[in-house]
Amino acid sequence: MPYAAYYHTHKLVVILFVLIYLVKAILLVMGKKETLDKFNKKIKIPEMIVSALFFITGLIMLNKIAEFTTLFALKLVLVVGAIPAAVVAYKKYNKLLGVLSILMLIGAYGLAEVYKAQYGKKHEVTQVIDNKDNAEYNLKTHGEALFAAQCIVCHGVDGKASFSGAKDLTLSVNTEEGIIITIKKGKNAMPGMAKIYNEQELKALASYVISLR
Repeated sequence: MPYAAYYHTHKLVVILFVLIYLVKAILLVMGKKETLDKFNKKIKIPEMIVSALFFITGLIMLNKIAEFTTLFALKLVLVVGAIPAAVVAYKKYNKLLGVLSILMLIGAYGLAEVYKAQYGKKHEVTQVIDNKDNAEYNLKTHGEALFAAQCIVCHGVDGKASFSGAKDLTLSVNTEEGIIITIKKGKNAMPGMAKIYNEQELKALASYVISLR
């Protein structure tokens, strides 16, 4: 299965997982014990499927993670801690644990978005001529420097992305215009970078990406 399919499946099941536990937390806090019991019975099989997909796709995404940072580790701690807290909360009808578990899940989701956004921040390059009016300016060299600063974390030094699940750029048949659009808008786990690169930088990146084929 392509990386994109795992990514979108994981994102969907995470949302469903959080929604299920959010409903449970609301019913628990409202003291609707009977309604909570009925909901648990009706949702039992779907919840089992969602939970299984949550862990399976999560493990796959973990295996393909580009960089294991403190922020990502904190997200994992919140997820791992939220599950047993939720199980105990709904078994013992403990409102405090119920609220805590849902807050931990929402917090983990928020950290995941922050982690993703970090790759959308511009990493400055040095020791490269970036002024196109300079007689020594080279479009491909400029693009290589930008790629090294921003893109190799996911696509790899050679563009093959063998460790991260990102697109193998050596096999890409995308046009210069298509590459620029992808960089601007982002795709799957890749954040859009329209606000951090100017047109010249986008052309330079596209030029270097094409040279990797």
